[in-house]
Amino acid sequence: MRYPSDLTDEQWNLLRPLLPARRKTGRPPADRRLLVDGILYLLRAGCAWRMLPRDFGPWSTVYSVYHRWVKEGRWKHYHDTLRTKVRQAEGRQPSPTAAILDSQTVEIGDQGGVRGYDAGKKSSGRKRHILVDVLGLLLAVYVGSADEQDRDGARTLLGRCIYWYGRLAKIWADAG
Repeated sequence: MRYPSDLTDEQWNLLRPLLPARRKTGRPPADRRLLVDGILYLLRAGCAWRMLPRDFGPWSTVYSVYHRWVKEGRWKHYHDTLRTKVRQAEGRQPSPTAAILDSQTVEIGDQGGVRGYDAGKKSSGRKRHILVDVLGLLLAVYVGSADEQDRDGARTLLGRCIYWYGRLAKIWADAG
């Protein structure tokens, strides 16, 4: 069965060469495209792992592959590689020299994690600070408490990622 979150053949052909080599030992590997489609389905639907449709194989297999790739930093590698390809297709340099920084307060429920009250927005929750290149492609994200000042969140975000993008010569941000 096909789902709206499934990769197209063109997308799969871009991603497939980036995937790690198949393991030579242990149980025979699952269909890797189905694994990726299962992960994308879960991220898009926002459901629990155990609610993943059986079309993608055992939820525990999809879960373990996802978390192994997180631990190994593969998702960041996939994202960075594909962002570079998009930039080059648009006639840009592979690494950005300019970026845009902004923040957004997001109200959240009673689940755990950091939260605070943003007096300016009159809402409680979290604040996400986002750095994108001039094409709008994601460079970095930092999520903090909503009561954190924009300048402090920006300082934290840039401190964590500036060495990744050493060529950045200009960053646009609002007055905050």
